[in-house]
Amino acid sequence: MRINVNNEKLTLVSLNFKYIYYLLVVVCLSVHFNCNSQPNEVGMPEDSFLDSPRIINIVNFIRQTDYRIENSDNLLFEAVENQIKLVNEYNFPATFLFQYDALINPAYQQLMKTQLSPDCEIGAWWEITQPHVEAAGIKWRGEHSWVSHANIAFTTGYTPEEREKLVDVYMSKFKEIYGEYPRSVGSWFIDAHTLSYMVGKYKIVSSSNCKDQVGTDGYTLWGGYWNQAYYPSRYNAYMPAQTKENQIPVPVFRMLGSDPIYQYETGVGTNGQGVISLEPVYRESGKNREWVKYFLESIVNQPSLAFNYAQAGQENSFTWSGMEEGLKMQFPLFASLREEGKIRIETLENTGKWFKDRFTMTPATAITTLTDIRNEGNKTVWFNSRFYRASLLWEKDGFCFRDIHMFDENLKSDYLTAPGTGNQFFYYTLPVIDRFYWSTPEEKTGLQIMQLEDDGTVKEVVLKDPIVTEPSIDVLCVSTSDSEGNRFEIVFYENKIDISYKGDKKDFKWMMVLKVPESRKDRLPFESFEGTVLRAKFKGFPYKITCEGGFIQKGDKTEYDLKIVPNKHKLVINCANR
Repeated sequence: MRINVNNEKLTLVSLNFKYIYYLLVVVCLSVHFNCNSQPNEVGMPEDSFLDSPRIINIVNFIRQTDYRIENSDNLLFEAVENQIKLVNEYNFPATFLFQYDALINPAYQQLMKTQLSPDCEIGAWWEITQPHVEAAGIKWRGEHSWVSHANIAFTTGYTPEEREKLVDVYMSKFKEIYGEYPRSVGSWFIDAHTLSYMVGKYKIVSSSNCKDQVGTDGYTLWGGYWNQAYYPSRYNAYMPAQTKENQIPVPVFRMLGSDPIYQYETGVGTNGQGVISLEPVYRESGKNREWVKYFLESIVNQPSLAFNYAQAGQENSFTWSGMEEGLKMQFPLFASLREEGKIRIETLENTGKWFKDRFTMTPATAITTLTDIRNEGNKTVWFNSRFYRASLLWEKDGFCFRDIHMFDENLKSDYLTAPGTGNQFFYYTLPVIDRFYWSTPEEKTGLQIMQLEDDGTVKEVVLKDPIVTEPSIDVLCVSTSDSEGNRFEIVFYENKIDISYKGDKKDFKWMMVLKVPESRKDRLPFESFEGTVLRAKFKGFPYKITCEGGFIQKGDKTEYDLKIVPNKHKLVINCANR
């Protein structure tokens, strides 16, 4: 079915999701997929995988001033005025998050109280400013009243006691103005101590942080729960927790709507990334109608397990002239999808409440992108759970696991109890495969499938045409074949990955290999190979990868850095065995 949006055609699947899922389950059974359900541990009803909502939060975060922009106070205020007019025009429930400097400005208070729809939400944007710091009795260290330096603009740069003072001052002022405490607090990043304090004392129900990125604006968040939302560890707000005891009981939603294929790859092999996201100021993505339709196809119509999610909207520092075109293009698309029942548009607070009501621990989710905006033959699947994330990449002439990162709630943040210094902060998880950091711009790596010929030679198995199904609430099944009909099945469970050869050739021999460029070998965390166990250490933290089916070998470094050899055509990589 085609939906007419402003005289343009947006191709969307019209079948009800429930019937699609029933059909896919039947298909799975008919071809003997080994995608059996495992016991659900995240508090979801057993049939809830048949109800996978697609949710969009429109979040606009608001600064009072920006020293980089001439006449910034007026231009930033104008942007918020127009954002309110636009969400009112479409009757969208939006979230407006305020920095302290804008919060205390009477003009913004008057605007919110007179123009904002009661269906919208006012919350906190957690960048620290001079008025905020001084109200808390702390000395300001910036050159301007707001700066982007990580040790000044974020609570990672303050002591735990100072962080609590900053929270108390903000919450007290917010309640004085609006009669209640904010329910949502967003930021590029909020440290675990601050987030725990906000939840415990002020009962916030929802939070958000920046998408994964390396070096952008000095902020590095890499290896985390890639999209949707997670419950963070009490020791590290970037790390999903594995247990209820060690999780902060507030969902953290990933912001900005990353391009599922290309955001990860931009700047690969370097120490910095650009931005390919839903933000309406970027001409090649969020301001580009074709890119937005491509992005929404992935979010709205493709398998995602528990739910799918994107954050729209824009920070007011980009000014109305920068965001107007993109927002006015995106909003009619959102409106049409909402009218068709394809998406829910709601406030960050309401999405947080829904998440907490539905999940007692972080659920398994997926992002499936099987069309390529650049027509280069690329496809990707992302899987996330409380134990790990993984990404498959199909290229025109290749296939690999480009990313596997494991999660451990016991890995403490560098900033948990001590303030960071300098204009950057760094958050990581535990790498198993990392195409971004372990590649060079000229030579990219990944965990590949190789066929062993009878004469001892090997050749890459180039898989294509993936079929992605959801046989259970937390299981994602990917079936994919090469040009010779050799079919592989990759099944993502909450705690492990099963990789099986499902072809008809009984004498087919294969293995998985990793080869890293010579100049990147010093980045590998691998320490010892013990048959079925690979031990690793990252930034001093030890962890292990267990192969329950098959075994792991150290490769000849002139050829491969890692080999994983199957047993009876099957590998099982355990990502939860600590």
